[in-house]
Amino acid sequence: MDWFTAPDYWTSRLVFQRALAGVYLMAFLTAALQFRALLGERGMLPIPRFVARTPFRRAPSLFQLHYSDRFFAGCAWAGCAVSAALLAGLDSRLPLGAAMALWLVPWVLYLSIVNVGQTWYGFGWESLLLEVGFLAVFLGNDEVAPPFLALFLLRWILFRVEFGAGLIKMRGDECWRKLTCLDHHHETQPMPGPLSWFFHHLPRPLHRVEVAASHVTQLVVPFLLFAPQPIAAAAASLMIVTQLWLVLSGNFSWLNWITIVLALSALPFPTDTRPTPDAPLWYEVVVLAVAALLVTLSYHPVRNMVSRRQIMNRSFDPLHLVNTYGAFGSVSRIRYEVVVEGTADDVPREDSDWREYEFKGKPGDPRHWPRQFAPYHLRLDWMMWFAALSPAYAGSWFGALVERLLENDRATLKLLRRSPFPPDAPPRYVRARLFRYRYTSWRELRETGACWERTYVREYLPPTRLTGEVQRS
Repeated sequence: MDWFTAPDYWTSRLVFQRALAGVYLMAFLTAALQFRALLGERGMLPIPRFVARTPFRRAPSLFQLHYSDRFFAGCAWAGCAVSAALLAGLDSRLPLGAAMALWLVPWVLYLSIVNVGQTWYGFGWESLLLEVGFLAVFLGNDEVAPPFLALFLLRWILFRVEFGAGLIKMRGDECWRKLTCLDHHHETQPMPGPLSWFFHHLPRPLHRVEVAASHVTQLVVPFLLFAPQPIAAAAASLMIVTQLWLVLSGNFSWLNWITIVLALSALPFPTDTRPTPDAPLWYEVVVLAVAALLVTLSYHPVRNMVSRRQIMNRSFDPLHLVNTYGAFGSVSRIRYEVVVEGTADDVPREDSDWREYEFKGKPGDPRHWPRQFAPYHLRLDWMMWFAALSPAYAGSWFGALVERLLENDRATLKLLRRSPFPPDAPPRYVRARLFRYRYTSWRELRETGACWERTYVREYLPPTRLTGEVQRS
């Protein structure tokens, strides 16, 4: 079928596949290095406890069939290995069917992780990676030209990511309509990056321009993805530019990077003149069937997207095949942070020797400048941001975190930047306090060298020890 292939997109597919393999590699690396403290047998939200109460049909996963920390580690590192092989181009050296099977492996492995990841894997980019990863299985390799339907569906995903994010903003916080959200967002975002302080101090008129440009890119430009070339390529390029701006302004895991990967698939390379071999009939049938399935499953996401009660980041099927997206429908005006401290004193008093635990990414010591971590995802640091917004977000795991700190649990301490206690001398008590953080001014930065100024608000968790029940305030 002449209409089945898009011969101008050979290079586009190659770039897309290698970039997606890189995102997969980062996702599996994050899982391999963090799972023991978060989800392991002694983790804060243990997988065995979750699968014992959750039927397979609701959360299909290899770990429903068997779980051990060693098995999870094997799956995560296997995902890293397969992703690295795809990044190196192994799929191009295999027969078409074998290449498709190879692309299916990381999807199955990551689906298995996400479906048992609970709170730690409740972010929209997890479903986005799975949706994009599933479609990548059917893009083919060097034996066939890229199928037009698969490329079209990649644009359909990109459209929903951008347009859904734009709609949730216009329907949400009024600061988006007033063009004032970025007066606060660079300061209150979940995990600032090394340039976020400077973005915050940009002139306010430029913040208005940022918001207006975001509205245009998310509410108007997505429709141009379905226009003829070169209009579609110009629309995708504009999205790439705006996503790179977001990469510079904060740490948003791999959300921006996978959006860029999607946009790359819409950029043709007309000078690519390699021959167009006929696709096998079985391959055409499989692609057509998958396309029909994904179009059918798009009903609920589209219905949600056009609804006045639009919700963000939700999957409508347990395989995360077609999802709904959106972010920052509301923007905090004030930044709060939970500061966790411990003491070795036998009796906890206000004047005891309280020592602060330092996290890798979230603000702590006002003099510590934020670092760049994205696309790597610091899951505990992100959830600490939610915990500061409301204790309700921390109800399932914060008590377990405190217990692990009281035990000097090695896996948990690896998630932190620094523990103030030696490995053989855990604290007697741990407490948590809520602080208000704000960026310093240019003058304050010069005088103190601190990028943050913080003010005590209230007690978040009273001094707690292992012999008592760990409760949150």
